Amino acid sequence: MKIKILFSISIFIFGIGIINSQERKTLSLKDAISIVTTKSNEANLANIKVESAKLELETVKNNQYPSLKISGQYSRLTNANVVSNLGSSNSGGNSPKVSQLLLGQANLNMPIFNGFKLKNSILASNNLYKSEKFSALYTKEQLALETVELFASLYKAQEMAKLFEENSKSAQQRVKDFTSLVDNGLLARNDLLKAQLQVSTIQLSLDTANKNINVINYQLVTLLQLPEDTKIDIDIETIKSDMVKNQNATIATQRNDLEALNFEEKASESRVKIAKSGFYPSLSLIGGYIALDLKDVLTVTNAINFGVGLNYDISSIFKNPKEVKLAKSKVEQAKTAITILTDKIKLETQEAQENYTLSLKQSEVYKQANIQGEENYRIIKDKYDNSLADTNDLLEADVQQLQTKINLALSQADIALKYYQLQFVSGKLINSFNLNTTK
Repeated sequence: MKIKILFSISIFIFGIGIINSQERKTLSLKDAISIVTTKSNEANLANIKVESAKLELETVKNNQYPSLKISGQYSRLTNANVVSNLGSSNSGGNSPKVSQLLLGQANLNMPIFNGFKLKNSILASNNLYKSEKFSALYTKEQLALETVELFASLYKAQEMAKLFEENSKSAQQRVKDFTSLVDNGLLARNDLLKAQLQVSTIQLSLDTANKNINVINYQLVTLLQLPEDTKIDIDIETIKSDMVKNQNATIATQRNDLEALNFEEKASESRVKIAKSGFYPSLSLIGGYIALDLKDVLTVTNAINFGVGLNYDISSIFKNPKEVKLAKSKVEQAKTAITILTDKIKLETQEAQENYTLSLKQSEVYKQANIQGEENYRIIKDKYDNSLADTNDLLEADVQQLQTKINLALSQADIALKYYQLQFVSGKLINSFNLNTTK
């Protein structure tokens, strides 16, 4: 007996452990977007690319500083034959035996002019850095939109599951009532089979909805880097409240992907100037220091030199025109890409605005349809109870009522989805939640 009690307690505790391990989390859309834009793998990758572009810019800037190189050398010499013309007072004597060489030198090179290549290289890198920052912001906008779409899909699946579950209960009760009537000879068995068939159909729909909940929930928690067993609950009223607040916001921003292309175009224009710099010679200040000790032969100290260095690649006269044409071609590509994207943004914005307006109109229609569906079912039910309608009419009215409820529930998610899609194509999805982002 004690063993059975202990076994039951163990099962109870184990069951509680399973329930607790499946953490249910009510997450606002704003919080989800904050998480996905700061902690997701995609957002981290975008930030890393920005940091890499910044380091590349700093690397290019380093080229404007002078280059200072210091070197030293020690060498052992064996049987060196040394002939010196520095003096002839020891003519006829033995040549010195040289066994080692010490050499130290320092060289300084500071660029003065190279056809503005360095200046334009810095400008190009700076523009690419800015382009990468806007690309990262656009990536985060896409992540935010993906989160919104998953929220909408999860809410739809959850609402459909609730409605199917409620309808399944009423359908099962109807089967029980019909079974009693059939047993008492007051109803044809065929009508009972129709009611049972409806229960099976609803159960299949419920199973599909639950499957969709599990799939979408997993996609969402994976995107948000949450524990895999987290179950997310969505509060549609909070989302509606956020929408009202966002609609009153006057934040206006440009599309980040378009801004990224604009800076790419500027970088391409700087590359044209870099290519043209090849037509000019390069000029630099040079300086150096040498210390030399050739044992028993020669010692040199304080050998300081300075001057101006000039370098010109004559072959650039023939090679650079091609490089300039290539750079100009890149500029034209960037301009064309900007034009294409600008037209695309206009089309997307107009379509998103129409879709949002349509979702508002459809919601009003679904509200009326829901009222009509409930009233129609009530009337048909009264007629059925008074033998003025058959089972087909009753079941059809029940299906129609369920469909109007589903349409109304889904329309609430569609309004939010279409609204935030409009914010996305306008380039202000993240800003509409007043989230801090860094450009």
